[in-house]
Amino acid sequence: MDTLSDVLRAVRHTGATFRTDWLSGLRDPFVGRALAGGANLSRSAFAERFTQFTGSPPMHYLANWRMQLAANQLLSGTDSVAVIANRVGYESEAAFSRAFKKLVGALPSQWRVRRAAQRA
Repeated sequence: MDTLSDVLRAVRHTGATFRTDWLSGLRDPFVGRALAGGANLSRSAFAERFTQFTGSPPMHYLANWRMQLAANQLLSGTDSVAVIANRVGYESEAAFSRAFKKLVGALPSQWRVRRAAQRA
């Protein structure tokens, strides 16, 4: 499989049991297209289908995805919180820090220090 389209096609045609995650979303023609580019649905219709297939609304899914990316970057590098915030789509470090704390339970810098201590 060389392209995302090949992956999407293969996932859609599997006989896998029903799941609610992004792989399940790929099996739906509209959600799968949106994950790969564009859905051609109204916002409400898309949000309903996305939630049905992935288990969470689009904005919640995006926020969680951003935090996963940020957490990996916080652990694997020495970039500042501001740089990571920008990289994962936040315009300000403050907005990113609030979102990170809401989802993870700690400010990014505190979380980074705690995780580094746990690894040592």
